[in-house]
Amino acid sequence: MQAAIDYEQLVTAIGDAVVISGPDGAITLWNPAAEYMFGYTQEEALGKSLDLIIPERLRARHWEGYDKTMATGQTRYGHDLLKVPAINKNGDAMSIAFTVALLHGEGGAITGIVAIIRDETARFQEERALRKRIAELEAKASATASAG
Repeated sequence: MQAAIDYEQLVTAIGDAVVISGPDGAITLWNPAAEYMFGYTQEEALGKSLDLIIPERLRARHWEGYDKTMATGQTRYGHDLLKVPAINKNGDAMSIAFTVALLHGEGGAITGIVAIIRDETARFQEERALRKRIAELEAKASATASAG
């Protein structure tokens, strides 16, 4: 027997940001984890464009993909993790990873997109530092081998 799930409680309690936007890209749901991650309160985010968290240099590409998804009803990011830069309320750069799902209303029309987002900034910075260190060590080893 399956107990009824309180979805509102689930979305509020979950540690990942849950953001839903309508066909026009306006935010319709912004959970507490999104508030914590991006710095905008629910009141500040609801009704606003996703541009709140998209770096200006990436907005054209984002909206091209968003509009294509709305027109076709297809996205490859339902299963594939999308890793992209983002910005928080202070304008600080972030690295986020997320999956999306399309929401459908009666008759099958797309009513929005839900994104489940995780802040990957610390992990991204650690990986970048490790790649840099590996490159330095390889260069040093190559120079040592050439000299020998």
